Amino acid sequence: MTIRVVLVDDQTLVRTGFRLVLDETSDIEVIGEAADGAQALDVVARTRPDVVLMDVRMPGLDGIEATRRIRSGPHPAKVIILTTFDLDEYVLAGLRAGASGFLLKDALAADLVSAVRVVVAGEAVAAPSVTRRLFAHYLGRVPEPPAADERLAGLTGREREVLALITRGLSNAEIAVALSLAESTVKTHLGRILTKLDLRDRVQAVILGYECGLAGSGR
Repeated sequence: MTIRVVLVDDQTLVRTGFRLVLDETSDIEVIGEAADGAQALDVVARTRPDVVLMDVRMPGLDGIEATRRIRSGPHPAKVIILTTFDLDEYVLAGLRAGASGFLLKDALAADLVSAVRVVVAGEAVAAPSVTRRLFAHYLGRVPEPPAADERLAGLTGREREVLALITRGLSNAEIAVALSLAESTVKTHLGRILTKLDLRDRVQAVILGYECGLAGSGR
């Protein structure tokens, strides 16, 4: 399967650089570009990509609002936020808007390609430097929850363990190793967690886990 990608950035050179990287792969095709959020909405509506690489700061409609509209639209492509700023406020706003992950613009070419493939596979992707800052941000501001946060009351003990490890940024394969489970079993637990908590995807699960104080828990 060829992964169809749209590039959104107000700098032509940035879009050109991303296109050069992605066009080198056999399974990814850049099918459109946009210089701002409004153009992005039009291009996405016309081309229906699998993934949108979305800049944060752009004139007119910014990347956060564009992400929110894409994700709530009739053809909700996966969105990866691209940022130069390494600031928690942009990362968190992008995730809350429905992005499947985030990368810094100076990420290695291999990391960019991997990120596109990972989000299509249903995982979340995050730049390690931003993840560390996000953990510090939440662990410093979110108080320790009571023994059982009411939002998690419907989860089994194993599901809470899985959610804690998801919150810490582990992939399904890494969770399987940590808990001595089959990866398929982890996927089943994740599906049940999303259903019970009425969450759209893995990223929403991570945000809820942060809010419930699970970032510092787990094995």
